[in-house]
Amino acid sequence: MAKWPNVPHCHGWLALDARGAFRMRDEAAQAASASGEVIRHPALLSFIHRNYLPDERGAWYFQNGPQRVYVELEATPYVARTLPTGTFVTHDGEPMPSIDAAWITEEGRLVLQGGGKLAMVDDRDLADCAGRLRIDGMPVDEESLLAWLERMQGELQLATGDRLITIRPVRNNELGNRLGFDPHPAQHHAAALTAAPAAPTSPVS
Repeated sequence: MAKWPNVPHCHGWLALDARGAFRMRDEAAQAASASGEVIRHPALLSFIHRNYLPDERGAWYFQNGPQRVYVELEATPYVARTLPTGTFVTHDGEPMPSIDAAWITEEGRLVLQGGGKLAMVDDRDLADCAGRLRIDGMPVDEESLLAWLERMQGELQLATGDRLITIRPVRNNELGNRLGFDPHPAQHHAAALTAAPAAPTSPVS
């Protein structure tokens, strides 16, 4: 990496959607605020997964040689799916061996923290999670969950193993600030460029 000290970091070209798919966003997709094309190449996905890291500000990127390719996050840094065993696996194929904390958005989206990962549950698996929810230790149905989301009376809990994890409310637009990650590094990069003073010019002789 010392051979290429001035390689600029890349912003806006890569995104992770709320179902755990990495998407390539070319200039046309960025201009149209479109999601971009899903990356399906197994070797490329494996390379991204192996080199997927956060920086000191909580912005996620993958290290591509000397360059950081920053990732726009539709949801959280990881996306989780349920397994028949009652456990969870993240979009990189790695298990979440234990759940340490949980949150729920105003839209009923479940966010889990465990094993050093923060992951929103894929919306296709929310029905599987419903059977694990409790209010004050009692099973939850759809009606009681909707009532809780409206009034937040009682303690909403997630049954995981032999434990009940308290689920705390969080607004969707506050996920990054509350949970410590930057979902839109391209916006902050653009703002930093705008705020930066102009570089001095050399005098013309």
